Amino acid sequence: MSVSVVVPCYRSASILPRLVQRLGAVLPTIDPVHEIILVVDSTDATWDVARDLAAEHPHVQAIRMARNYGQHNALIAGIRAASCERIITMDDDLQHPPEELPKLVAALTDDLDVVYAVSEAEEHGMLRNLSSWGAKNLVMGRTMGIPNADVLGALRIFRTFLRSGFDQVSGPHVSVDIVLSWTTTRVGSVVVRMDQRTEGRSGFTFRSLMKHAINMILGYSTKPLRLVTYLGFIIGVCGVLLTARLVWLYFTGDTKVAGFTTLASLITIFSSAQMIGIGVLGEYLGRVHAHGMGRPTYVVREHFLKSEG
Repeated sequence: MSVSVVVPCYRSASILPRLVQRLGAVLPTIDPVHEIILVVDSTDATWDVARDLAAEHPHVQAIRMARNYGQHNALIAGIRAASCERIITMDDDLQHPPEELPKLVAALTDDLDVVYAVSEAEEHGMLRNLSSWGAKNLVMGRTMGIPNADVLGALRIFRTFLRSGFDQVSGPHVSVDIVLSWTTTRVGSVVVRMDQRTEGRSGFTFRSLMKHAINMILGYSTKPLRLVTYLGFIIGVCGVLLTARLVWLYFTGDTKVAGFTTLASLITIFSSAQMIGIGVLGEYLGRVHAHGMGRPTYVVREHFLKSEG
């Protein structure tokens, strides 16, 4: 079956020629019908390089975003432009070796719809690996209830018919993995080699990963609202116990006038609970408001194909 490779490109002008060259050597061995879709999500010289590569190679096309929308938004733009029966998504920094793609394709057996590539060894630093583990297992797995969350990654292959699940996706905060989890439960994984990044720095830092995790929780789950309810219940129980204690002290004759410390502590606890609840509700209302404004997932500025000259 034919295969489309979608690559979100961010500040990778110096790397793209090598990436396309290596993909061009591997993809014909997988299937004669193939394509490479470079989705440029930065405003530097990356677009010029991607457009030149699309002009030089008939199997390459380049899509330019109107501004930086983020990796997953760029991925959705490329996925929607794909024309082959299987779609592979990969990073642009050569940490995902093109030579490993045949393993990924072979792992997509008839009983599976999605296959994720799992690294033989962790290729990032301890802090990045820890934040990535938390985003996958705690956020995606436990909070979002996504099965096989521990194998999620940027190098994946899935059957193109699954992209119909992206038809209703809109708004600035999107996740390819979450949408794929809505479309099928037939998910597998395969161990591949991952290389170290040789140029530049990754755009995914601890801060950006935490921001992405928060966006996913608030954008695709109502559990924070439920946690606020639980918090209110716990504080209510504490209030009832405190009242019972004060009544007991009154009837036993040990009652004392509450001091400033006790009063200040109670006010702080209840005020904190109220502010947490208001803050979580505000986040959800803000997202409903942003969605109502019709903020786009992405806007394509240019789509270059060699056949279009």
